[in-house]
Amino acid sequence: MGAEGPIGMVLGSGLGAFAESLENRFETPYRDIAGWPPSTAEGHAGKLVTGRASGREVVVLSGRAHLYEGYTAQEVVVGMRELAKRGAQSVILTNAAGGINLAYQPGDLVLISDHINLTGANPLTGPNDDELGPRFPDMCEAYSVAYREIARQTGEEMSLHLREGVYCGMRGPSYETPAEIRFLRAIGADLVGMSTVPEVIAANHMGMKVLGLSCVTNMAAGILPGKLVHSDVLQIASRMQDTLVKLLHALVTRLG
Repeated sequence: MGAEGPIGMVLGSGLGAFAESLENRFETPYRDIAGWPPSTAEGHAGKLVTGRASGREVVVLSGRAHLYEGYTAQEVVVGMRELAKRGAQSVILTNAAGGINLAYQPGDLVLISDHINLTGANPLTGPNDDELGPRFPDMCEAYSVAYREIARQTGEEMSLHLREGVYCGMRGPSYETPAEIRFLRAIGADLVGMSTVPEVIAANHMGMKVLGLSCVTNMAAGILPGKLVHSDVLQIASRMQDTLVKLLHALVTRLG
């Protein structure tokens, strides 16, 4: 392990191509790791991948566990705890999200500036492990301001406009109703999805710095005509994979 320690990363729905681009890649399926919740969602490879990107050591969770799969909030963050054990002090979390902000469109990449937790769950519920972090962790800067600025500058160098917005975490697995989307917009949400929030809470509890990046794969319910289907989410995510891989390679050398 280098002096800087590895960069940790979580790749969301349909966004796993970065893991395949690593040098000296070594993969371990989640099902082969004791106590690790397997990924059952389509578009999640379900494997721990280690290797190097642009000369930097990285530890990648290609796919994640979700509350809607029946896992507890504590099980959902098993991967984040593992990244910390492996020395990662900086993490990049990616996800596929629905766009609530009317200025967004499918294919946009959005830096997460903050989140709203409407999952009804928190991974820190229960006795606190003082070795991991404090009982009441501060969340005023859950997503690093400095990392967002680095990402913005990196995007500009790539002629890539990165938007910024607030992500709302829902439990799922049903998509939101149009009325729920109007409510979420009213309370300040720009994006909506079914992941990421528990991981960010756990990461902040352990003192890790977080960069959150959403790929807008669809506009949320009621904004455009037609029904929401997961295959459309995966199609847009696939279309953005090359751009995301280039951005992540550029970022890993600049964070930490």
